[in-house]
Amino acid sequence: MVHSAFEPFLREARANPEPSPKSVTADERRQAFRNEALALQGEMAPMTSLEDRELVLESRTLKARLYVPVNEEAQALVVYFHGGDFVMGDLATHEWLCRRLAFDTKMRFLAVDYRLAPEYPFPAGLNDALEAIRYVATHRREFGDESAQLIVMGDSAGANLATVAATQLRDENLDIVAQVLIYPTLGPELVTDSAHRYGSGYLLDVENLRYDYAQYLGEFGDHTDPRVTPLLSTDLFRVAPAIVVVAECDPLRDEGVAYAGLLRHYGVAVELLEAKGMVHGFLEMGGVIPEALAIVDDLATHLHRLVEVAS
Repeated sequence: MVHSAFEPFLREARANPEPSPKSVTADERRQAFRNEALALQGEMAPMTSLEDRELVLESRTLKARLYVPVNEEAQALVVYFHGGDFVMGDLATHEWLCRRLAFDTKMRFLAVDYRLAPEYPFPAGLNDALEAIRYVATHRREFGDESAQLIVMGDSAGANLATVAATQLRDENLDIVAQVLIYPTLGPELVTDSAHRYGSGYLLDVENLRYDYAQYLGEFGDHTDPRVTPLLSTDLFRVAPAIVVVAECDPLRDEGVAYAGLLRHYGVAVELLEAKGMVHGFLEMGGVIPEALAIVDDLATHLHRLVEVAS
């Protein structure tokens, strides 16, 4: 059952549904996504500093933003990949959440502005995630304490990139100690019970997500590739311990739960956190919904404890 705090937002969304993604340009959708994210931002958590950076990779340069929290403990550096269906999202849309998590955990966050579809279809965004993590791991001093442990984290589409990267990089000795997956999307099929139950009218529209997967994959047609559908992975041995966050009233809820079970099957330590009554994207709404903010703070506590165990 949806928490009452979300009812006004759901009524507004149902009364004024977003246009079909086929009827507007990608740039128009990105601007609308950005406007909505900025409208939901509450008070920004204070930072010691906020620095725009560039990650100079072999064939391109990615923008990034480094959040240095007040009372930093320098235990870990979190590399963060934003959500937005692989098509939308940027550094601005997730600034409130990155600030709050950095403030709560007392850890530095580096948000990465990876390339988006349809201009840059698969595997461009994934390659950006892989190369960004490699760069940060081998240039830690540029971002803070050289001994800081590395965490990869993302929400929705960004969580897909984060977990695939954590798996692809597991044998490269990059000292990735944890992966944090916030309401992850784990493949384009979207056939679970929660996808049917909450697929329309709960802020994430499944048909729109299917369309965006098609934009993301472009001419790549193999949905069974675990880089596309991590739920079909046949080898997750030795990947980093995980925190998986799911929302009860989210079309992606069931696949997140299933993926947590798959990780456990391969011997990976997993904490599954289910947010009762919450909908997709609820963490980004913590600035205006106190109940969501409480879960943001709780996630930070779990993350802090996971890093302490790994230390």
